[in-house]
Amino acid sequence: MVLVCENVVKNYGSKEALKGVSLELEAGKIVGLLGPNGSGKTTLIKIINGLLTKNSGNITVCGYPIGVESKKHVSYLPERTYLNLDMRVKECIQMFQDFYEDFDSAKAYRLVEQLNIKPEEKMKHLSKGTKEKVQLVLVMSRNTDLYVLDEPIAGVDPAARDLILNLIVSNLNPNATLLICTHLIHDIESILDDVVFINEGKIILHRNADELRAENNGSINDAFREAFKCF
Repeated sequence: MVLVCENVVKNYGSKEALKGVSLELEAGKIVGLLGPNGSGKTTLIKIINGLLTKNSGNITVCGYPIGVESKKHVSYLPERTYLNLDMRVKECIQMFQDFYEDFDSAKAYRLVEQLNIKPEEKMKHLSKGTKEKVQLVLVMSRNTDLYVLDEPIAGVDPAARDLILNLIVSNLNPNATLLICTHLIHDIESILDDVVFINEGKIILHRNADELRAENNGSINDAFREAFKCF
């Protein structure tokens, strides 16, 4: 298993954000982590990436507990842009090249060209959606085992979403696992192999995407609406 979570608990003071989450993700899968706002999605993925500390439970990535070794196997796209806006796109690529041994700068330049982004452009001169595209290029240009994307297409205009999703899927190592956290279920459901529903800090469903589609008129979005109509 690429990712194993066992009874993971996270509290913020008296608030329970995660209430004993257990989850296993296989290699070579594209998995949607889906749930309403405040369900625990971002808390879980921040713990997986070592940005938050769990209160109890166990998590391993490729067999390693969360720490220096596990981070070598995870490429993370946060919801908000974190790059220095005074940097040029090519400088961001160079920064990732210097920081990550598994970063493929040739791939990054190829993807930037496909998205019609100029390497000489400064980040602060790019639109919000284009900034997000640059971040996505950087994350997907690492050659690693687990990619965790938090709202990867939220700031991208609807016309470009299919292009971005195609970029993600076509540049994914067949043996790698991709975990996508999003509320834009309709836009991503066609690429999913597995679906995880989370609500109020608990995993309420983990199913094969095709099975779920077959039971819900071909729509994971309909399954989501049905599952969460009571909440």
